[in-house]
Amino acid sequence: MKKLILGLALTAGTFAFAQQTGSTPTNPVTFGVKGGMNVSSLSNGADLSDSKSKIGFNAGVFANIPLASSFSVQPEVIYNDLGSKVTREYTVLGNNYKSEYSRNLGYVAVPVMFQYNATPEFFLEAGPEFGFLVSANDKLKSSTNNSNSTQISSLNKDDFQTFNFGIGIGAGYYFTPSLGLTARYTAGLTDIYKNNSGDAVRNNVFQVGLAFKFR
Repeated sequence: MKKLILGLALTAGTFAFAQQTGSTPTNPVTFGVKGGMNVSSLSNGADLSDSKSKIGFNAGVFANIPLASSFSVQPEVIYNDLGSKVTREYTVLGNNYKSEYSRNLGYVAVPVMFQYNATPEFFLEAGPEFGFLVSANDKLKSSTNNSNSTQISSLNKDDFQTFNFGIGIGAGYYFTPSLGLTARYTAGLTDIYKNNSGDAVRNNVFQVGLAFKFR
């Protein structure tokens, strides 16, 4: 809850700053909701020796605040499902086995994206993202020819950095004044682990989804 409140405070601060710069009556502040799919990975695979991308989701709210005729700032508060996975398939004594091991990291993220509106429908964006870890667990799914099992184990969050920082770039297109398609890539710049003696392990995620503005 403290992390969510901090995220909301950061968003409110950005909103207040933008209001001071002034939006024109013809370009009012708009609010909306968004959600979509994450394709996330961890650099160097963390302790997953052959990790690959993991499918997750994102969902949250945003405010779009005009700064000039072609520029705006969009602070957001979203939930981000990040991490990575390993999938292995093998055969033993005629039985086919498959195992999928994933590391699941949940963040409340506060992106602050500066947008260039090339046209009324199309925009480009870039900006920082501040993330706050709220959950961490490993999930193991295994299956044979005729059986399936799933095991979920919670991880000690004290082993992870609470704060995550990244830089995002993206684009979007609004099919109507209210409904748009968005895409963004965010590269993590901070190590997800505390007291990591090896190479830094960072979050990376590609996001695609829909945004809806209330008018």
